[in-house]
Amino acid sequence: MSDSGTSRKSINSRLPPEVNRILYVRNLPFRITPDELYDIFGKYGAVYQIRLGEKSKDTRGTAFVVYEDIYDAKRAVDHLSGFKVGERYLVVMYYQPAKFERRADAEEKKRELEELRRQVKLKKAQMAANEENKS
Repeated sequence: MSDSGTSRKSINSRLPPEVNRILYVRNLPFRITPDELYDIFGKYGAVYQIRLGEKSKDTRGTAFVVYEDIYDAKRAVDHLSGFKVGERYLVVMYYQPAKFERRADAEEKKRELEELRRQVKLKKAQMAANEENKS
């Protein structure tokens, strides 16, 4: 068994830099179970962990799949991107923390901007009311 693992790694020794053990999966059916995900992704190697998005939040229909071996993760991405599950086509990509952090930062800045706009609008309304009271 170690011979096949060694030969597999020597063939694919130069992986792209974005390849890692953690996959981000989108467009999952909302009713899919973790056991079903283990069945689908387990065909490509040992799965260390699966985290399914919460059903009531923006993360529903998504999951993180963590493989024990980077080469198994690569095979899963190669074979499961575009795979049809429950009338939906999976989007399987490598998890890129920097990309997720940028998205979270952008969402936080958007919330801050909306709060500032709300405060300015409230202040303008107060100033207009004060002007009317003076007249």
